[in-house]
Amino acid sequence: MRAFLLAALCMVCLFARDPLAQRVRHNDPANYRPSKAVHGGAGELNYSAMFDAKDFNTNVLFLHRGVIAPKSGIGHHFHNQMEEMFVILNGEAEFTIDGRTSLIKGPAGAPCRMGHSHAIYNPTGRPVEWMNIAVGSIKGKYDNFDLGDGRVGAPLDNPPVFMAMRLNRELLRPVSGMNGGQGAARYRRALPPEVFLTPWAYVDHVLLPPAASIGRHRHAGVEEIYYVMEGEGVVRVNDESAPIRKGDAVPVLLEDVHSIENTSGGDLELMVVGVAMEKGKIDAANVP
Repeated sequence: MRAFLLAALCMVCLFARDPLAQRVRHNDPANYRPSKAVHGGAGELNYSAMFDAKDFNTNVLFLHRGVIAPKSGIGHHFHNQMEEMFVILNGEAEFTIDGRTSLIKGPAGAPCRMGHSHAIYNPTGRPVEWMNIAVGSIKGKYDNFDLGDGRVGAPLDNPPVFMAMRLNRELLRPVSGMNGGQGAARYRRALPPEVFLTPWAYVDHVLLPPAASIGRHRHAGVEEIYYVMEGEGVVRVNDESAPIRKGDAVPVLLEDVHSIENTSGGDLELMVVGVAMEKGKIDAANVP
């Protein structure tokens, strides 16, 4: 019965969707809106939503993309029914988890598990490119409890005493013919399923050199977001294709057959977020 319901849900999604080129979201700073004192933080954050809960069948809540201004941040707060991860794509920022703070150089992120607290602060004189990904324990349910603490001048731990994700190219390993694709990709699972308490399944880091590709494949019971960190290429989902470039985010929904090819002369670098329909239900195909 569950398999039948899942198949029916997928068919409804296929008929209801916009063309792939419209489903690919582009990071456009012109769409950012200024937000001051976010969760009681210092200064100003400028951002927009690339996706929200209605774009997925799983418990993805949103993907926000923006810039943390100098001497600004997001204040210390809790989430008790969801998990978030702040990601910085350049520069460095002070990440706080459970009241402990460390300066981390981007590209990097720090997952905040359900029932724990977090914050971020940009102590530098330059803007920091920022992203926020959230997954709920209940579909569409957002919650927060602010602590009124901007974490400005917080004492720093070195090294961090919390889980952090570093998207360093030097950590990637070669994978020949990834999912049946062409050439030699470089790959690393940056965060495994065990990190998360919600159905958030994993975060992968992939680099495709020129002419390399991730072959056509699909995942049972898992949806993905491909975020383009660098480069250009083409994404194919079912029978559609669309160009992608730095700053784009691609939604891959349940049972979508998908592939990505680097069609440029430089590297195509991707961060891949996987979210399962059910906690612990991740098929073996999700690991190259």
